[in-house]
Amino acid sequence: MMSLALQEGPRGLELPSLDFAYLGTRAIVGITMLIHMFFAQLFVGFIVASPLLQWWGTRKEDERMQRLSKALDRFNVLTFSVGATFAGMFLVLIIGLYPRVTATLFTRFFWFFPTLAMAAMGATLFFLYLYHYRTQRSSILAGLAAAFFILLWQTILTGMDTFMVTGGGPGADLQSSGNLTVSGLGEALRSMINPMFIPMVLHRTFGNLSWPAFAVAGWAAFAYGRAKKPEDKEYYDWASSLGVLWGTVFLLLQPFGGFVMVLSMKLLGYGSADLPVSGTSGPYHRLVGAGGSESFTSHLLYINLLLVVDLFVLSNLAMYAQSGRHPEARGRRSLRLFGLIAAVSGLYSLSPLAEFPFLYMRYIMILAMVVATMGALVSYARMRRTFVYGSPGGGYRVALLLVGVLAVATTMGMGFMKSNSRSPYTIYGQSEYRVNSERPVTQEQFRTEP
Repeated sequence: MMSLALQEGPRGLELPSLDFAYLGTRAIVGITMLIHMFFAQLFVGFIVASPLLQWWGTRKEDERMQRLSKALDRFNVLTFSVGATFAGMFLVLIIGLYPRVTATLFTRFFWFFPTLAMAAMGATLFFLYLYHYRTQRSSILAGLAAAFFILLWQTILTGMDTFMVTGGGPGADLQSSGNLTVSGLGEALRSMINPMFIPMVLHRTFGNLSWPAFAVAGWAAFAYGRAKKPEDKEYYDWASSLGVLWGTVFLLLQPFGGFVMVLSMKLLGYGSADLPVSGTSGPYHRLVGAGGSESFTSHLLYINLLLVVDLFVLSNLAMYAQSGRHPEARGRRSLRLFGLIAAVSGLYSLSPLAEFPFLYMRYIMILAMVVATMGALVSYARMRRTFVYGSPGGGYRVALLLVGVLAVATTMGMGFMKSNSRSPYTIYGQSEYRVNSERPVTQEQFRTEP
């Protein structure tokens, strides 16, 4: 009776594919995910840093360390629901707009997500609140446990994410029997450990420890202007200095992780014969605009390189500006020299001369920028022991605010750039999984029902 009712009329219950006016399907899904990423990456960075700061502050009897640790923990507890809300909204959107690709990913990675990943998230929340409500030294172990499980969650999602970019490699078949037995565990593990997996895990982990630190520096510079008590001004000045130090340490690792990740995309080996959609190319070619595959992504690559160079230059500038409180002029001269080398090298890597006198000159200049920044960081760490906090200069605070804003823009841009490199596929190389929204129900599917 039901099947007859569904077949009545030329249209029946046939549902069209959905699209959002003006923005489009991809844009609304992407915006939702980027908002989630903003809070999620802060959550990861702070949940790792908070127990480490508490441990170090307890060991050194440093009240500022413990105060900052509690501030990061409190931020996580207060804002977790915001990030989780947008994550839930994202899941609703992809289930409604991309039902077939969502079902494919669900069945392929069932034992990792939602099974293992959700167990890791549950453990994260348990230890997070245990850490939050206990102030004894033993709570540090709970905080470290929460950090471990959120990194496990991040690793699992990174495996699924990179699989969608690689598509499993040329000629991969994503059809699944839908049998959610333990036998599918090996297939899911092979899909997760794809060529991009390890570089992306390292790059994402270093990034989630770097840009939240710059966010702390920017927040502290802003909060300093609103502080009234001398002890608060001293605390915020110290926190901004620590944020610069902490953020720059992990910023130094980012170019290496990014280079290996892009190289892994290049070595995937996609050719035109491997791609079912005519006129498309491999994800690497779309990312860099090579082989005639000019795209919006290739322009984003240079924009993000500009932002990364600006982060290096501004971090050097912030360290130099704060070094004015050091009594010895020799230390400032070394910071100025390293900063100038980093700035010149970074600007050269962006210029039209970046491939002169030979092809790999851009990479050499980026390496020189990283090495010079490392030298500045070592000098700054040595000088920092003698700093007296409480009176930062206006230029220093402006540099910190710019660093915080640029760090946010860079990480959001990189997330979009990486995902857009697989267009026009939702799972790369699989023509049945396109970036346009899918039709959830068709008349033909109803008619096949007995």
